Amino acid sequence: MHHDCSPPIVHRDISCKNILLDSEHNAHISDFGTAKVLKLDSSNWSLFAGTFGYAAPELAYTMEVNVKCDVYSFGVVTLEVIMGKHPGDLISLLWSSLSSLATTSTAHGILLKDVLDQRLEPPRNQVARIVVFVAKHAFACLETNPQSRPTMQQISRELSIERSPLSEMFDEITLGHLLV
Repeated sequence: MHHDCSPPIVHRDISCKNILLDSEHNAHISDFGTAKVLKLDSSNWSLFAGTFGYAAPELAYTMEVNVKCDVYSFGVVTLEVIMGKHPGDLISLLWSSLSSLATTSTAHGILLKDVLDQRLEPPRNQVARIVVFVAKHAFACLETNPQSRPTMQQISRELSIERSPLSEMFDEITLGHLLV
């Protein structure tokens, strides 16, 4: 949508309710009712559209629509999948600590294994590597500064490459390790 369409399209409502799985478990985005075609030669201001808790924070301040808005929403959805619940409280805690001197202690004090869906067995081996890799990229999508977020093209490319072994024990990885 962002890179293969001309002009680019911003969905503006990426959330778990708008992602459908087919019979082979491939994800498909649905409900393009709030989508906006970006005009490359003019400003892209708009009234708020989307689902609170998934929408990029800058939309509340600037109302400027860009492809990085969907990137933020993708990060929220990704964390929701691995946590088994909406990550709003975790995002608020981490981003409020990033604006204070407590950054290191807060993020480094939360173990990744403790925020994962507790209904599932803890991941091991290859699955643990993938969870760490995916979580790290999800947090990159949640950067408060839109220019610091990766593009969806970068995320897609990163998620399709081979992951290296974990440099630490999974049970010792903190969110601070993933925010670097």
